[in-house]
Amino acid sequence: MSTGRVIRGLALACHPGPTLAVTTLTGLLAASAGHSLLRGALVTLAVLAGQLSIGWSNDIIDASRDRATGRTDKPLARGDLSEGGVWTATGVAVAACVALSVACGLTAAAVHLLLGVAWGWAYNLWFKRTVVSPLPYALAFAALPAFVTLALPTPRWPPGWVLLTGALLGTGAHLLNALPDLADDEATGVRGLPHLLGGSAVRVLAPVVLLVGSVVAAFGEGLHPWPIGLLATCVILATVAVSGKGRVPFYAAVGIALANVLSLLTGG
Repeated sequence: MSTGRVIRGLALACHPGPTLAVTTLTGLLAASAGHSLLRGALVTLAVLAGQLSIGWSNDIIDASRDRATGRTDKPLARGDLSEGGVWTATGVAVAACVALSVACGLTAAAVHLLLGVAWGWAYNLWFKRTVVSPLPYALAFAALPAFVTLALPTPRWPPGWVLLTGALLGTGAHLLNALPDLADDEATGVRGLPHLLGGSAVRVLAPVVLLVGSVVAAFGEGLHPWPIGLLATCVILATVAVSGKGRVPFYAAVGIALANVLSLLTGG
């Protein structure tokens, strides 16, 4: 197997969309928190390594299900990668995540590793098959801004409304991310909360949850003009999420997440 094919396969198997989205959000949060360029890069790379480990482990754990449902978009399912090779990459990502997180400070590392990365793995291993499937997403997304501010030279916890925004964003992202795969998941025995609710209900509920998060982000520190404009953008994106097909709803959710972070950057 050629090196180029392996690299391309690993890039596709890491769930590149969500991984890039979460990593970008981290970089923006680091900038808004006042990190230096070097420190912000350290925080962002720690999150990237954690996301790579979660994405790769997800594809390994789901490899047999993906083969059973004919997922030709999955490199492991179509034979472009070996499971041993992906496990090796996952191990390297975990080691890098631990080292980079610890370099950000022990308290920050504990929050990132135990509330962020560990819950991502827990979702892959068990929670995705349960009625409480949104819980890991809610905790991990709430932990993200906490990791960023606890990694500052003078560590601090973010305000409660920031944590709540993250939890709501994570919940909405989970609901929309599951939407395109509901039929395949149910065919292989995966029944989380989105599956129990059904596609029609999820398509409406997820944008509502995201918009509540947007309201919290916009008005957490009081009324400001810029967040009101961003909130209007979120309403438009929520409409796209309700009406879109395939992965469009998830990427609309990413847009809402970016708008929420911009609310923080503009002082809202």
